Amino acid sequence: MTVFDEIAVTGIRAYGHHGVYPDERRDGQEFVADVVLFLSTAEAAQSDDVSDTVHYGELAEHVAAILAGDPVDLLETLAARIADAVLAHDLVERARVTVHKPAAPIPVPFSDVAVTITRGRMP
Repeated sequence: MTVFDEIAVTGIRAYGHHGVYPDERRDGQEFVADVVLFLSTAEAAQSDDVSDTVHYGELAEHVAAILAGDPVDLLETLAARIADAVLAHDLVERARVTVHKPAAPIPVPFSDVAVTITRGRMP
């Protein structure tokens, strides 16, 4: 079994226009993403060079751009877009992405709506 290290960036926030309803698309709302990368950090630990790992500041900016980018209907689609972007980095073997929609149009009291997906590199 392969053991992976993890890099996690949580609470990435951006204003987006995702949703099924026209007013969600028109008015927009804040979306939040948590991303966990599974990879080996051994080379970066040895070299102490950021180029040997995933730069989490750049990762957060990229995720925020996706959250604020082209609208989609479903959180599942948004999470998949983020996972695809994360997996495009050669070092990442697997990613877990959670997208939160704390202001979802739900007619009863609630704290959060979130979709979590886990995706891996294709063999």
